[in-house]
Amino acid sequence: QVQLVESGGGLVQAGGSLRLSCAASGRTFVTFSNYAMAWFRQAPGKEREFVVGISWRTDNTYYADSVKGRFTISRDNAKNTVYLQMNSLKPEDTAVYSCAADMFGTGTRSRTYEYWGQGTQVTVSS
Repeated sequence: QVQLVESGGGLVQAGGSLRLSCAASGRTFVTFSNYAMAWFRQAPGKEREFVVGISWRTDNTYYADSVKGRFTISRDNAKNTVYLQMNSLKPEDTAVYSCAADMFGTGTRSRTYEYWGQGTQVTVSS
């Protein structure tokens, strides 16, 4: 099986920080470094939106304007894991955050991501 499992979500006050993790497992992810990874989020009543992506091989990163300077994506290919460090959180960051994978992808919002995790809830209180 192919699995992407997110963790690290929770309830935090505005201005606080959280670090999300997304662990990949399964035969497909034997070479995790071949995958671009991205984080998306979906708030209640809203469409899913791209948050940030990281490309395969070059690790180029692409951020949504709304999170630039506050969020940081990173990856540890030895652990088959991608991280999302979220600082200076705002109530409008409240959403279900999901990670996604795209083989040989650029990590940009326009790509079609083949694999998705179930998501982890992030709630930011004011």
